Amino acid sequence: MEIVSEDPSNPCYDIKSADLSLVAFLLKSTDITAVSRSFKSKMAESPGFFDQDLVVIDVSGLSLAHDETFDLQALMLVLHENGLVPLAIKGAPPALLTLAKGLGLVDATDARTGRSVSLPEAPQPQPLPVETVSPQIPLGAMRIDRPLRSGQQIYARGRDLIVMGMVNAGAEVIADGHIHVYGALRGRAIAGARGSADAHIFAQVMEPELISIAGVYRTSENPLPKEALGKAVHVCLQSGSDGDKLLITPLKT
Repeated sequence: MEIVSEDPSNPCYDIKSADLSLVAFLLKSTDITAVSRSFKSKMAESPGFFDQDLVVIDVSGLSLAHDETFDLQALMLVLHENGLVPLAIKGAPPALLTLAKGLGLVDATDARTGRSVSLPEAPQPQPLPVETVSPQIPLGAMRIDRPLRSGQQIYARGRDLIVMGMVNAGAEVIADGHIHVYGALRGRAIAGARGSADAHIFAQVMEPELISIAGVYRTSENPLPKEALGKAVHVCLQSGSDGDKLLITPLKT
């Protein structure tokens, strides 16, 4: 869709359709204190995971009464404190919708909610220091030209990640897209971090502590098959009647 001003010789505005990437926060309790405690604890494992991302507060699963409300302003503050910007509300009954509009939210009842975005599950409780790396190659990929040692974390926000070396045990690589490791993967690799089920993981030597795609993960506690462990491997997400699972396929070399 495009709307332009009537005088083409002196256009003063254009209106065009735009796509926005939104996060949905599916609320399962009206106890905002408990929600805050749980969410902050989860975010402590992945500091900086959200960076002023727009969010829809989805209350459609709460079965709220016609005139029922809760402390929506407190919830919005919790989201702001953790890098999320509340934009809209979904599934709100009339009383809560009136409150939400008064707080600047719009009605997104018709919005469709996609796959859940699972925060990375870290085998160790303490957060790792984040190393900021500027993208080195075009086409949206971030390229790292050195091995990653224990304690380092790389996050390729909104792009693929290419590591031209080893990812040592205790290191973590995260990407919203695909992850390619041209070396041994002995740390943690989290692809599709924002819920992309189309993400893939490739490694020349697969010996990971954890691999994850769109929140579906496998740890070293569940060892890889013998034909894949220590080999060149491709990992993708496979959907079935019993849910999503990781498909681990050795690559022919």
